[in-house]
Amino acid sequence: MKKRVEPMMRGEMTGGATRHVLEVDDLGPDGLEEVLALAERDPAALPRTLEGRGVALVFEKPSARTRNSSEMAVVALGGHPVYIQGAEVGIDTRETAADVARTLACYHRVVCARVMDHGTLERMAGALDAADVPVPVVNLLSDRAHPCQAIADLLTLRQHFGVTGARERSVAYIGDANNVWRSLALAASMAGIPTRVASPSGYGPTEADIALVRSFGGDLVVTTDPIEAASGADALYTDVWTSMGQEDERAARLAAFAGFCVDESLLALAAPGALVMHCLPAHRGEEISAGVVDGQQSVVWQQAENRMHAMRGLLAWVTEVAK
Repeated sequence: MKKRVEPMMRGEMTGGATRHVLEVDDLGPDGLEEVLALAERDPAALPRTLEGRGVALVFEKPSARTRNSSEMAVVALGGHPVYIQGAEVGIDTRETAADVARTLACYHRVVCARVMDHGTLERMAGALDAADVPVPVVNLLSDRAHPCQAIADLLTLRQHFGVTGARERSVAYIGDANNVWRSLALAASMAGIPTRVASPSGYGPTEADIALVRSFGGDLVVTTDPIEAASGADALYTDVWTSMGQEDERAARLAAFAGFCVDESLLALAAPGALVMHCLPAHRGEEISAGVVDGQQSVVWQQAENRMHAMRGLLAWVTEVAK
């Protein structure tokens, strides 16, 4: 598990103020609120903190939403996004993660990476801090965390319930307590939004993750019963049961998650008008039914659009001159 680090702590250790964001709790509650406020602003009113600067977008894993949202966010802040496939840099095959980070920092204001192993991001950020290079590292997704998605999710909840109202609404996550769940639960806890998670035995959150989520004061219910989690919830959230890199586990996972599909019967147990959320891509007929994900209560496309706004706010925050 990643050690909890307060916002800007890595930079402070080397005398700087580099705002790495490897997990959403690196923002801290105040930083998260600042990012959300920046994401909600008219893009034309934001300072062009990336004017004439490059942003490296390294992808060990492919993505539709992450690449498009990141590139458009960089452009909105005046920067130039450079998409880099994993094979082009060969992290820990052609060059170490540290050397890749040092090289990219020669050209770019921010280094963003979507990686297989969360430790890769930690080593990249650590190398830049050790060399006193003030270039932030931003996690576009790892096996441990998906902070950009969590920020977009909170934006979506605020758009429907309001900033204060969202704190009175419960979000039930049904499925694998994976990287998406972890970042969502952390962000929600920091924002005062109560959450629930229902996973089959063996696929739920670790005790360490539960403790970390609750350390921010958020209300978290953990169960193995999807009916318990969904009953009365104001939003139902799910994700694919088999992520990239887990293809060999597909048969076992399909068996384990039987009964955890967010379908019409489960949605009927939620609060009237409850939101349906999914980070996409969706596997209709597995973790969610077609009628629910494509139904009137679904906000999945709003979440997808909010990925761009979230990334714009996050990049504005990490490149903001430290106060």
